[in-house]
This record gives sequence, C-alpha cells and structure tokens, in this order.
Amino acid sequence: MDTVDISAIRALVAAPRDAALDPARALEFVTHEEFGGQALFVGRVRRHNHGRDVVAVEYDLFEPLVRTTFEALAREAFADIAPELRVYVAHTHGRLEVGDIAVVVAAGSRHRDEAFRACRAVIEGVKHRAPIWKREHYVDGSSEWSEGCSLCGHKA
Repeated sequence: MDTVDISAIRALVAAPRDAALDPARALEFVTHEEFGGQALFVGRVRRHNHGRDVVAVEYDLFEPLVRTTFEALAREAFADIAPELRVYVAHTHGRLEVGDIAVVVAAGSRHRDEAFRACRAVIEGVKHRAPIWKREHYVDGSSEWSEGCSLCGHKA
C-alpha cells in the first residue's frame, strides 16, 4: 500500500452534540483547491426501527479501536479508490435522542465519482467493521441491544 498523508484523514469519536458531528465541519475538512467533488453522509437517530417506536439510542464503543478502524477504512479508500482524497469520519458515543446526529462521513476528491465511492466505502465500513454497539430505547420503557450490521450478514 502506498503511503497515505495522515493529514488527509480525520477520524473522531465525539460526545453527543459535539462540534465534530457538524456536517459543515466535515465538508470544510475535505475541501481542497484541487478537488471538485465532495460527498457527505449524515446518519441520524430515527423514530422507528423494525416496527418499534424509538425514543433514544445509546452507543457504546472502545475509542482507541474505533479510531484505528476509522483510519484503516480511510487508508483503504486511498488505496482502492484514489490516492488523492481527504476523508472525515466521526461517530458519537453515549445517549442520543431521535433526530440527533450519530455519524458523519465526508470525502473530497478531484472528481465526484471518487468522492461518492470513498464516502460510501467508509460509511459501509463503519457500519460493518467498527466496534460500536447500539442500544435502542423504546416508547414502552424497554430497551434492547441492536444486532447491528456486523452480525446481520450483509457485506460492506
């Protein structure tokens, strides 16, 4: 694998409502005067999941391993998609309410195709490989740990 400019990767774990989860901050990071393409993914807590009414979601994780996984995903995007990218990935930990931002991924590149592909590859990697556990809290007061994508059998 070619050497990747680490300054082109930003991998963060943030508290709920932290500035790191601001999509504008992600777009600012992937902006470069040589880049014409930017892609952004924002994941929010939704009200309904698998037929149940959700009031909140709690994310638990091991931060050093999550950050290492995020950096590895970004490096893979550099190797597989384009060596000239900028990648931003931030995920929250702790309790979030419906509508709160849980994850932000952005990619910048010379052209839109590379930006779209890099953004998609990184968010799919986050969902399938990052050691992040989600507990959903429901309207009836119960809660359950989500099976998550890493256990659902779908490929990234």
